[in-house]
Amino acid sequence: MRIVVLAGGIGGARFLRGLQRASPEADITVIGNTGDDIHLFGLKVCPDLDTVMYTLGGGINEEQGWGRTDETFHLKEELAAYGAGPEWFGLGDRDFATHIVRTQMLSAGYPLSAVTEALCDRWKPGVRLIPMSDDRVETHVAVTLPDSGERRVIHFQEYWVRLRASVAAEAVVPVGAEQAKPAPGVLEAIAEADVILFPPSNPVVSVGTILAVPGIREAIADAGVPVVGLSPIVGDAPVRGMADKVLAAVGVESTAAAVAEHYGSGLLDGWLVDTVDASAVERVEAAGIRCRAVPLMMSDLDAAARMAQEALTLAEEVRGA
Repeated sequence: MRIVVLAGGIGGARFLRGLQRASPEADITVIGNTGDDIHLFGLKVCPDLDTVMYTLGGGINEEQGWGRTDETFHLKEELAAYGAGPEWFGLGDRDFATHIVRTQMLSAGYPLSAVTEALCDRWKPGVRLIPMSDDRVETHVAVTLPDSGERRVIHFQEYWVRLRASVAAEAVVPVGAEQAKPAPGVLEAIAEADVILFPPSNPVVSVGTILAVPGIREAIADAGVPVVGLSPIVGDAPVRGMADKVLAAVGVESTAAAVAEHYGSGLLDGWLVDTVDASAVERVEAAGIRCRAVPLMMSDLDAAARMAQEALTLAEEVRGA
């Protein structure tokens, strides 16, 4: 079975680990969000691609869900001593090595997709990891700063890491997405897929950014295979992160049903909500999307595997309808 997964960061990576356990023989292609990418200290940093790569390759810091295990921060401390910022984004020494290699290869003329493949040769994540685009796309957020009252548009990383989403997001813009093209292999993987899954990643700044690249949404809608998503909202609140803040910015309420409607029946065939949101099933199905209520808390690998199996089961139900 060929499965395509649109993945953001921590939630997407942990879901993928469960999917590998649930379907060990599957050929899995991951289309990774690059809207979170940022240039720091002259280096190209790809947080979501690296989180997937480290998680599936056994190098992730399990406690925080991002960055490397057994990490040290001597380089960050030295940069701070020189007054070189930003200090709010903490790159560890081991993590720096990945960004140095990536930046060197990009500077030598290799596209991001080829660089990602080369990095994965070391980590062997067990999936094919492709960035959504080789072109530069960066998600920005419009905010009003509470101290000055100034309205600014800042990088998503600054909004999430420095400000901790403490102010309202007034707009979310994937800068460069309209001009971007899908990376080599993205449209082909979608066309050849047997199942397409949206993990419980942020529907606006993770999966939504991938869908903003021209051609990807259309390819998924036209693929003719089951497209099943898992709600990142449980009990009207995001499981982790700040999906509620960015959903509000695009005019979507923070509920499992509203997120399904946001994707739409033209894209989704099936949607899983948590058992606490079982009352949402009728509303989702009224929108033309088959819906089931199952446990959606990835408390451990077994729970993630059960979630992945439920998604695959719903996909087969959709296929047989």
